[in-house]
Amino acid sequence: MSELLASRPAHVPAHLERNFDLYNIPGADTDVQAAHLEIQRTFPPVFWTPHHGGHWVVTGGEDILEIWRDVKHFSSRHTTIPPLPKEVPPQIPIELDPPVHAHFRRPLAQALVPSMVARLEDHVRRVAVEAIEHLVPLGGCEFVEDFSKVLPITVFLNLVAIPLDDKDYLLALAAAAVRGETVESRTQAQQQMRDYLTRWVRERREKPGDDLLSNLVNIEIGGAKISELEAVSYATLLLFAGLDTVASMMGFVILFLAEHPAERRLLRDRTADKSFLSNAIEEMMRRHAIVNLARVATSDMTFRGVEFRNGDHVLPGSVFVNIDEHLNADPLKVDFDRKDAVNRVFGSGTHACPGATLARREMQIFLEEWLVRIPEFRVKPGTKPLLETGVVNTVAKLELSWP
Repeated sequence: MSELLASRPAHVPAHLERNFDLYNIPGADTDVQAAHLEIQRTFPPVFWTPHHGGHWVVTGGEDILEIWRDVKHFSSRHTTIPPLPKEVPPQIPIELDPPVHAHFRRPLAQALVPSMVARLEDHVRRVAVEAIEHLVPLGGCEFVEDFSKVLPITVFLNLVAIPLDDKDYLLALAAAAVRGETVESRTQAQQQMRDYLTRWVRERREKPGDDLLSNLVNIEIGGAKISELEAVSYATLLLFAGLDTVASMMGFVILFLAEHPAERRLLRDRTADKSFLSNAIEEMMRRHAIVNLARVATSDMTFRGVEFRNGDHVLPGSVFVNIDEHLNADPLKVDFDRKDAVNRVFGSGTHACPGATLARREMQIFLEEWLVRIPEFRVKPGTKPLLETGVVNTVAKLELSWP
């Protein structure tokens, strides 16, 4: 990703400047989270990078948790690195701060409570089984295109009642918007997504149905329906979250199991043990955290002895929390029996992911159905997984083979 490096501001000490590019972390092509741990071990706990307009990076787990809690001094108004252009509407509700944030988040959280998600289980399982059974006789697949993108988008489009025929177009836009080569390409993809969704938003605002999209684009705040611009922004973020993050996590989990046959066989033999399976899934997701969302300092302040200025962009990524050696012993080890792990894969506090319950259910069903049908698999010999870092870390390509 080509760019012009920012000049170090006067308030940033020279000894705190480091060469850190969120989209090109050394070693991430082999192990994304291990590469983050190396940064955590070798760089200062708070440092500044000139990449992508210049921003701070906070790597200590406890420090990150404090930033997430302190919504007064750390705003969510720009969550991407680099921030999207000013003319791009905020991503609702993730780029809103309290108390407005709660008005937008609450309907989504209520729509995805465990009891509501449980009603989707038969549909999720049916989609998973159909996709896996199609793959079994092939003896291999490219996991991302053939499965990890198929399940989440099928479930999501069913939730919002948008035609499944549009899935390939939407998947391409979601990938471009999150991991495009330039700010311009990412912005263009976001605009294309908004343009696509505007039609559906207008239709559901005029004739609401009982789908999730209808519920969200007709929210009322203070007795007045939210604007069309707000509704489109809300729908856009919902689409990105529903398509990209779940698929990315599935990629990391299946890659781990492909490379660790002992853990794979243990999990396969104990899938019927719901408690064990649940803990194993949490542990694999802890080890493979994917999201790096930024914050903006709202005033001049001193944080951990470092001077932040009003408007400074700060990156407190969830990956650093989960692999912090002070919070989780031997953090790169996947231990299915690990107790009391600090796991913030879905964030925490005000901006915790409201779709966490659905994501966990999709992951559970995926593993239950995959391991009974394809119990032995590995990375296809002669291939190497394509791993990418960014706002959402991902497995972009993964060739698998099995007997």
